[in-house]
Amino acid sequence: PGPPMRIAIVTPAFNIVSFLAATIRSVLAQTHPDWRMIVVDDGSTDATAAVARGFQDPRLRVVSQPNQGVSAARNAGLALADAEAVLFLDGDDQLTPDALARLAGVLREHPRANAAVGAHARMAMDGSVASPVPPARGDLLSPLLIRNRFINGGHVLIRRAALHAAGPFRTDLAFGEDWEFWVRLALTGTFVADPNPEPVLHALDRPSGAFRRLAGDPGAVARCLDAIHANPALALRLDPETRRHLRRRADAEAYWRLGREMIRHGAVAPARVWLLRSLRAAPSALGVARVAAALAAPRLPEAWRGPFRRYES
Repeated sequence: PGPPMRIAIVTPAFNIVSFLAATIRSVLAQTHPDWRMIVVDDGSTDATAAVARGFQDPRLRVVSQPNQGVSAARNAGLALADAEAVLFLDGDDQLTPDALARLAGVLREHPRANAAVGAHARMAMDGSVASPVPPARGDLLSPLLIRNRFINGGHVLIRRAALHAAGPFRTDLAFGEDWEFWVRLALTGTFVADPNPEPVLHALDRPSGAFRRLAGDPGAVARCLDAIHANPALALRLDPETRRHLRRRADAEAYWRLGREMIRHGAVAPARVWLLRSLRAAPSALGVARVAAALAAPRLPEAWRGPFRRYES
C-alpha cells in the first residue's frame, strides 16, 4: 500500500471566531496521520486568527492576508500546499474522525479518478445532525451544469495534479464560486465515491452563511450561471444542442431555487415570478409539481412547509 497519502487541508477563515476551534479540533482528531492544515485568515476583524494560532501543533499553519474573499483565501492556501491531495474545509464545518483516511483510501484505490467524494450531513446550530446525503460520483460534467452537486469542498479530496489542470477559484464570483470550480474540475476527469454511507463531513447550517445571503439574489445567481456556461472548454466536450438543453435546465433549476429561497425569506410575491419563470424555461411534470408545492407553502402552517419553512432571523 505504500506510505500514507500526504493531504493538505485549506481553510479560509473570516470572522468565524465562534466556530473555528471546533473545525481545527476535528482535523486534529483525524485517524489519518499525514496531513497539513493551512488556515488563511482573510482579514478578520475578530479573534479568528488568534484562535487558530492558539493550537500548538506543527502540522497547523496560519497565514493572514487583507480581506479579499473566500476564493482568494482558498487560492492563497493552495499555493502553500505541499501535498498529493487537497481538501477545502470551511472554517465552520467539521470532519468526522475517519474522513481523511476513508477519502485517501478511495482515491488510492482509483488512480484514474481526480477526486474522492464522501457523504455529508447538515449540522444545526444546536449541534444536531441530519441524515447523511450520499455522494455524487462518476462523470459529473452534465449534472453539474444543471446544479451544484456538492455542499462545499469539505467532503471532496482532490488530487493536486487535477487542481493544477482545473485552475484556481474565480475571485470575481460572490456566489457559486465553488460550483463554477467543480465544473472545471469535472472537465478534467471523474469523481469516485466512498461506498461508506456514513458522513465524512458535518456542514454547519448557520444564519450568517453565504448561501442564505446570496441564494435568493437573482444577480448573484445569474453571474454564476453565466460564468459556468460561458466556459469555452464546454464546446470541446458537448455539442451546441446539448449545451443549450443543459442551460435551459440549469436556468429552470436556478429560478426554482430562487423562488424557494425568497419564500424562506418571506418575499412571497417576487418568488412567484421566479417560480413561473422556472416552468417557462424547462416545462415538465416534475416542474409543475414543484412550483405548485412552492406556491402552496406560504398558506400552510409553518411546521408543514418542509423545505419552504421560513428562516429564523
